[in-house]
Amino acid sequence: MELTGRVAIITGGTKGIGRAIAEALVAAGANVSICARREDELQKAISELNKLSEGRVVDILVNNAGIGLFTTVESMSPDDFRAVLETNVFGVFYCCHEAIPLMKQRGGGYIINISSLAGANPHPKMAAYNASKFGLNGFSEALMQEVRHDGIKVSYIMPGSVNTEFGGDEPDETKSWQLQPQDIARVVLDLLEHPSRSLASRVEIRPSKPPKK
Repeated sequence: MELTGRVAIITGGTKGIGRAIAEALVAAGANVSICARREDELQKAISELNKLSEGRVVDILVNNAGIGLFTTVESMSPDDFRAVLETNVFGVFYCCHEAIPLMKQRGGGYIINISSLAGANPHPKMAAYNASKFGLNGFSEALMQEVRHDGIKVSYIMPGSVNTEFGGDEPDETKSWQLQPQDIARVVLDLLEHPSRSLASRVEIRPSKPPKK
């Protein structure tokens, strides 16, 4: 896909993986719209992104927004469990539900869902997050089959450890072995630049040299 002039919407686009994807797409010539929960962060990100490039119809949708609340099933409140599923699965559904008719009007488009290796590897104290990402993976694969003949591609990316603020973490140099947000942005660009005849529907990416256990 030629990216110059294309319209891309990125959820969770003010920092971390979403911000890196937004910067990469702006640099590639796309017209980027971002959304996030905090207005102050959103305005700051828009101002900084506008420095990179001086009736929206969607060509590209990147569903990146997600939350992680990590505790045991016994101690997790129903509201917290619901919040994880609402953001990580229902949020993706809502965005796709609105974007698909617009993409069909354009004769095609690309939906990229940012999942996680936690969508294939369950861990203690991650039941809610695991459930959301397992569900997102299944949703993505079913959607891919529904819309492929409408010229709409669907892919999902499953990163391992990424050096971001996700889950209350703090990026720092001691975690340089982790993936960087720019690594995920590079995968997004690679997917978008594939020829129309090919579809990498699922991408797993992990640190090449994690600490030895």
